[in-house]
Amino acid sequence: MSQKALVRDLLQDPAWQEKDVGFPLPDSSHACVVSLPTWESVIGYEENDAAIVAKMRSGYPRFFIHPITARYLKGLEERFAGDRERVMAYSSEEAARRAASYVSSQAGVTGRFISEDSSLLVVPEAGYSAARDYWRHTGEIISSRQAEDLMDGRKVDHSLLAGHRDAMAKVLGVESRNSFLFESGMAAIFTLFRIVTERRPGLKTLQLCFPYVDALKVQEQFGSGVDFINDATGEALDHALSEIREGSYAAVFCEVPSNPLLHTVDLAVVGEACREGGVPLLVDDTVCSHYNIDTLAHADASSTSLTKWVSGVGDVLAGSIRIRNDSPFADELRQALDREVPGGSRLYSRDGEALVRNAANFCERVTECNRNGLRVANFLTEQPEVRKVWYPAFVDCEAYEALRRPDGGYGGLISFTLKEPDKTAGLYEAMQFCKGPSLGTDYTLLCPYTLLAHYREMSWAHSCGVSAELLRISVGREPEEELLERLERAFAGIR
Repeated sequence: MSQKALVRDLLQDPAWQEKDVGFPLPDSSHACVVSLPTWESVIGYEENDAAIVAKMRSGYPRFFIHPITARYLKGLEERFAGDRERVMAYSSEEAARRAASYVSSQAGVTGRFISEDSSLLVVPEAGYSAARDYWRHTGEIISSRQAEDLMDGRKVDHSLLAGHRDAMAKVLGVESRNSFLFESGMAAIFTLFRIVTERRPGLKTLQLCFPYVDALKVQEQFGSGVDFINDATGEALDHALSEIREGSYAAVFCEVPSNPLLHTVDLAVVGEACREGGVPLLVDDTVCSHYNIDTLAHADASSTSLTKWVSGVGDVLAGSIRIRNDSPFADELRQALDREVPGGSRLYSRDGEALVRNAANFCERVTECNRNGLRVANFLTEQPEVRKVWYPAFVDCEAYEALRRPDGGYGGLISFTLKEPDKTAGLYEAMQFCKGPSLGTDYTLLCPYTLLAHYREMSWAHSCGVSAELLRISVGREPEEELLERLERAFAGIR
């Protein structure tokens, strides 16, 4: 795909074809770009409608196998798979073995490893769905760049990985020894989960506030279970704090702010309880990024999806873990991560190069998106059609302000609902933005979050306050007047 065509697809407005968009464009060969322009196309995607899926060139890599990776897997199946067998490729031999155990427990079938490469798992057709679920939930996947090089027989210099780690540690604001890079944000979360549950086997974890879908799935499907507190305030929080002080959990997980409702738990209070109970506090700060908030003021370790604000382009999948240097668990976590992440990085070398390149304007990106995000959030609150807006400047303000850095803002992620839900599809279709999953890109992204993340469990999501008609917008770096004009035209269309 040419870059000009990519811009056209991203911004869905022919007028932009002749403009300088003012920010870097993705590597078109490895861009994870998907456009679901209508409400029905979103439903068709979730229902696996052949007419919709056949038109999709790409998608979010944990959910939609990248075309380059798909060609690589097809070649493997032609070489190694027998009748009614499929092949999946994981990021390491250890990941493939964990996937094999998961397939056995979920589907009741046994996979086999290929002697030439033990990170490849051959499974019976009946186990393929479970093999894909492991890929999705844990993020321990291979990238399209790695698949491309494996197909082409290209040798890559892996000696650069240490330099990638050092460069990203500076971006992340920690010492290199406290920074670890992963093949995805979910791989970072899953690794932390395995470390803390293995150190205290048999204990549940605790999840505070409604989280990103797979962050909860990992805790539900691996380990010893999870206690989930959707509304982490009042009596519910007080009870949880008491249990934490008693040391009842292997770890406490939370997102700050949460996705998609942008709630911020009282991290200082939770952190104090965790210290009293000897329980690790693990926080994901993907939604607003470490540029805006300091979660390590209270967390023992913080994870983030570098795919989002740090990369900001949409052409590389990556994640990180940062350890608080004075955490009582710092040495233990560092030693465990040194084993899990030899050399400090599990990123494929070419992905590391792309990440470092994209992260060069991270501060500029977040600053501009903070400004645009606040303006768009204020615009939405002023619209008579809008029922509610979720944004850190409006939700759990005291808790968020306690974490906000002196130069930090409120991020670019906003969720909202309409007073008349039946108008949501019309508004969605009228908005001239890229429509698909993910967040934190230079270009604005819009999605019907609940349909994409919780289509098979919408009643449960609704019971947690996440409406089926909720729209989530990740505001990009386009000129402010352009953003507001597009929004004004869209709202005018439903009046």
